[in-house]
Amino acid sequence: MDALTPAESSPFLGVPLHAVGGLAAVSFYIPFKKVVGWSWETFWIIGGFFSWIAAPWALALIIVPQTLEVLAQADLSSVFWTFLFGMLWGVGGLTFGLTLRYLGIGLGYCLVLGISAVLGTLVPPLFSGELFIIVKTTSGQVLLLGVFICLSGIALSGKSGIRKEKELSENKEIVDSSEFGFIKGALIALFSGIMSSFMAYAFVAGKPIADLTVEFGGPSLWQNLPVLIVVLAGGFVTNLIWCAILSYRNNTWKEFFGVSKSEDGSVLTLTSSTIFVNVIFCAIAGTTWYLQFFFYGAGTTLMGEYEFSSWSLHMASIIIFSTFWGLALREWKGVSRETQSWNIAGLSVLILSMIVIGWGNTLSTNALVN
Repeated sequence: MDALTPAESSPFLGVPLHAVGGLAAVSFYIPFKKVVGWSWETFWIIGGFFSWIAAPWALALIIVPQTLEVLAQADLSSVFWTFLFGMLWGVGGLTFGLTLRYLGIGLGYCLVLGISAVLGTLVPPLFSGELFIIVKTTSGQVLLLGVFICLSGIALSGKSGIRKEKELSENKEIVDSSEFGFIKGALIALFSGIMSSFMAYAFVAGKPIADLTVEFGGPSLWQNLPVLIVVLAGGFVTNLIWCAILSYRNNTWKEFFGVSKSEDGSVLTLTSSTIFVNVIFCAIAGTTWYLQFFFYGAGTTLMGEYEFSSWSLHMASIIIFSTFWGLALREWKGVSRETQSWNIAGLSVLILSMIVIGWGNTLSTNALVN
């Protein structure tokens, strides 16, 4: 079975798949809210086991039966770099929370996702030398316009988020004065954005694994599933180390054995049924989280020659659906009409960016076919 030819590529089908992935990315945390008696580090690593280990292996073995053979025969260099980039991406996710702590949600999201979108989208083709060729083509110029529109949408969304925080805080500070720090927050945002973009590099490093999947008869659309096993294993290691440190430091490791603390500090013994329910919700949350890259991998396969644009589509989808969730949960209730307008403007521009990026990919695909 060969890789997708230009005629088989379908960017406008790839764009909706990226959108579904973005929806999963912003929805996964909801089941965690049903977990009781566990600290963040406990439910995060249990949910992470399903995100980074169980779900990737289960779906890959079901959809790509050749997975074990592919990974056994894969070039060790490709496996190493894919795994390493996965570990580095995991660091980006962990430092993202610190960015929000020092900059607030609106400005923090804007900086991290903006930096990640630029680096994750443009650095791979720049490093390979393709970017200089792409900018000379009509399709490439349209695609880069879409990336610029995406960054503009992120900026608009960031502005509306900052205004929202300010208005809803009324007479309070946007963030606690002891926590807010622009210089510190900006530096952490830069670091987090750089590290988060390594997921895009991991897919580039894992391309030989994806090619081998197709060579061994795996379905072309799902050729990235074995790649995800390696990438997310790296992310699991990073998060496991951090959660282990927190469990030791906060003395929360006892929660794995049913011993927790209530809000007043008293010892709380969790029943086996409570632990079971907690694990179920962690499994739902973790699997939902994994689905973002399950669909990202398929969407990337369909994007054609400019598959590197997938990272911008992923960033845009995350903000679009986080905005929809915010509206659905009435988080924007009480803000001014002007702030609502900034929010809608950012949402509209991000949707437009996805259409333009899809158009640029389609022009490239049609040019190759013709």
